[in-house]
Amino acid sequence: MKYEACIGLETHVMQKTRTKMFCGCKHEYGAEPNTNVCPVCLGYPGALPVLNATAIELCCKAGLLLGCEINPHSKWDRKNYFYPDMSKNYQITQADRPLCLGGKIVTEVNGELKTFTLERIHQEENAAKNTHASSGSLIDYNRAGTALMEIVSNPCMHSADDAFAYIQALKLIMEYGGISDCDLEKGHMRSDVNVSVRPVGQEKLGAKVEIKNMNSPSFIVEAINYEIARQIEVIENGGKVIQETRGYDSDRSETFSQRTKEDAHDYRYFPEPDLLPVEISAAQIQKWKSELPELPVQRRERYVKELGLPDYDAKVLTAEKHISDFFDAACKLTKQYKLVSNYMMGKVASLVTEKSISVVESKLTPETLAQVADLVSGGTIGSSAANELIEILFTSGGDPKVIVEAKGMAQVNDDSALEKWAEEAIAGNAKAVADYKAGNPASVNALMGYVMKQSKGKANPPAVIAMLKKKLDS
Repeated sequence: MKYEACIGLETHVMQKTRTKMFCGCKHEYGAEPNTNVCPVCLGYPGALPVLNATAIELCCKAGLLLGCEINPHSKWDRKNYFYPDMSKNYQITQADRPLCLGGKIVTEVNGELKTFTLERIHQEENAAKNTHASSGSLIDYNRAGTALMEIVSNPCMHSADDAFAYIQALKLIMEYGGISDCDLEKGHMRSDVNVSVRPVGQEKLGAKVEIKNMNSPSFIVEAINYEIARQIEVIENGGKVIQETRGYDSDRSETFSQRTKEDAHDYRYFPEPDLLPVEISAAQIQKWKSELPELPVQRRERYVKELGLPDYDAKVLTAEKHISDFFDAACKLTKQYKLVSNYMMGKVASLVTEKSISVVESKLTPETLAQVADLVSGGTIGSSAANELIEILFTSGGDPKVIVEAKGMAQVNDDSALEKWAEEAIAGNAKAVADYKAGNPASVNALMGYVMKQSKGKANPPAVIAMLKKKLDS
């Protein structure tokens, strides 16, 4: 029997707010544990929450970016559970009236354009951070109460590749939209992955297994592949897949049972009595729409249509927002768009890997990269000198023109020098000369190689070719 996997993701995204969701404590990564706390986020009796308007705006803008309908009337609910990472024993969230409804993500999966639909986006507060050790568990409440969105997809994905493409596209949209930094190492984006299998042709979904707190796209792929194979094996051996929550062991590349999965009624949801409902006007929604930034797909289209870049370049450059922003800034200072693109994807990318720092952390700037492109297009330096210059700028910074002059990197365009090298090349390469005169124009490249070697790469290639042809054709 053939089986079909049905996969849905519940992705928690920490928003870029200065303070927490319901109090004035700072939202600050890396602070001394349990220092950014107050009676509200510690759950002291009688402490009352106050709504963070910026978080509401960011959640609604995220919804608009994803094609959601903004709910003009949403409300807050208490989700009750007893875990040490939620000190008041309930989480303020949204159950039946979330801020955003519907939506979709359209992205490419293995060359095929696919649409993945969303159920909802709701706003809630984050839990504290647990750190487990052999001697016990430690809790840092600095994270408790920070603004958190939950983006819930429908079970519309059918492979690990689908889920990988979905999460990568979602991450890019959140970054480009200024909603979140989506720093996976800092826990800004975590997904609960719901996986079930059913016989092909069956409409009813199989029992859902939830894999909790996945913050790595590659681990999500591994966990889904393992879980699909595990569930099919259980069914084919006559067993029954049970609804449960599982964790993922990255060392063993397998999921493991944690607890029986709760249903909604287990959380005893009821309306939050300390917060008023959220009313959002049509005028406010329209204002937010007018403030939405350019998304990756729009930027790719602009690179192709306005800058004349190939599709491949546009996809590579927009894969990371800080790379695309750097490229955009450089292109405002030069018309040599393709040259800048080549350097970003070539020498700069190799330096980023080699030095283990991002381009924005290096000494290279959009201004100096634009100057390098102009120096090359103007014939001042050649391609090898350009790569050398970029490395200097990346590690040490400086003025490109000053560095070129100080290190003698400028191309030689002087006719007398070119003529001398051309004559030497012709005198020392009789076969290439004979081939050229016999009707093989490509043999001039061998002569040019000789000149470039003699000039230590400083001779201007087009000028060299012109001088060689002048001598050979005379």
